[in-house]
Amino acid sequence: MGIKVAKFGGSSVADAIQINKIKNIIAEDDDIKYVVVSAPGKRFSEDTKVTDLLYLCRTHIEHKLAYEQIFQVICDRYLSMESSLGVDVGMKEELEQIRKNINAETPVDYIASRGEYLNAKLIAAYLGFEFVDAAKVVKFNDKGKFMEERTNEELEKVLSGCDKAVIPGFYGSRIDGSIKTFSRGGSDITGALVARAVKADVYENWTDVSGFLVADPRIVDNPKPISRISYRELRELAYMGASVLHEDAIYPAKVANIPINIRNTNRPQDPGTMITSKPAKLEDGQIISGIAGSKDFTSITVYNSHMIGQKGFIRKMAGILEDHDVTIEHIPSGIETVSVVLNNKIVEGKMEEILEEFDRQLKPEALDVVTDMALIATVGAGMAMRKGTSAKLFTALANADVNIRMIDQGSSEMNIIVGVANKDFEKAIRAIYKAFIG
Repeated sequence: MGIKVAKFGGSSVADAIQINKIKNIIAEDDDIKYVVVSAPGKRFSEDTKVTDLLYLCRTHIEHKLAYEQIFQVICDRYLSMESSLGVDVGMKEELEQIRKNINAETPVDYIASRGEYLNAKLIAAYLGFEFVDAAKVVKFNDKGKFMEERTNEELEKVLSGCDKAVIPGFYGSRIDGSIKTFSRGGSDITGALVARAVKADVYENWTDVSGFLVADPRIVDNPKPISRISYRELRELAYMGASVLHEDAIYPAKVANIPINIRNTNRPQDPGTMITSKPAKLEDGQIISGIAGSKDFTSITVYNSHMIGQKGFIRKMAGILEDHDVTIEHIPSGIETVSVVLNNKIVEGKMEEILEEFDRQLKPEALDVVTDMALIATVGAGMAMRKGTSAKLFTALANADVNIRMIDQGSSEMNIIVGVANKDFEKAIRAIYKAFIG
């Protein structure tokens, strides 16, 4: 026996049918004591998320357009859910109050947060759990900065008096009581905060997929699921573009050393992916945990035969990029060369000025620019100190007729990043997957 915190995402709480699945999941597991919910997501591909409808109401108000028809869609959806679930939370009165507040042009954070607020009230009533408004326990200062320790204290104090509770995700409140939302991954962050506060044994994050996969299923057919992965490995994959939890959503559970289990609401029998502080011992000789990557990077290589004797050379390069508000992804280097790898979206419209400054301040013998590069990271704690890993990867790419433009291996030996042409991106990932997974 232990304590579990379960967070259910938008697709898991999209309608009464999905909410009934949640009730069945909780009925099967007495350890689930605290539940965090998102606003209703899409019920089908052409549907619109409730939060998006709320933002749309706000946009109409700002442009002095009628928003009542959009708001009525929201009302109909919640009233239907209340009726289908057979509960009475005074939804009609709640919606009317929100309508009045919208008319009063309440700040956008309040409007955006109402999807979670209303859904949590519904689900709490349906489960027979206590409703705890996130505005009372998730705190931001008057400048909108999240107050981590204050929040942990408030959550501990309030939830210690609740045997079972439902908390809306995504938002909290400033000291003055006004609503403030998280910028991204909001409900996931709330879930991790609750898990930390109640010292949960496991934080379950329920969504519409059965955990993470070794590679993107749009590129690799039927990729192997990841049963267990460490926080560090996950961060490497997320940085390279894998669709995983955002760092902010992991942090509260990570610092408290609470395992995170990614589960599928539509397939609760699937074990999902467990995220832990320590890497798992991979099965069947497998040495990598995942493969991820992104397209559209630019590499600028500076050639200078006297570079090794020049002090502050890399600092000058970094300073030029900082002046143009450009972040560096990687810095591969040699005796007479230094390259910087940059995201094309960030350098768009700035490249000509950057190259002019490189030429003026660094006085290179030559500059080489490659603008159509993709980066691929092969990640796994099992790679460390393992002989032949790099050779296996490079041989796989050579056999697939993929030219490697850049190589960068982290000092932890947990990942190897290669740069390839955009056109070879998918072919390279398939080749790496075949070599390491089969």
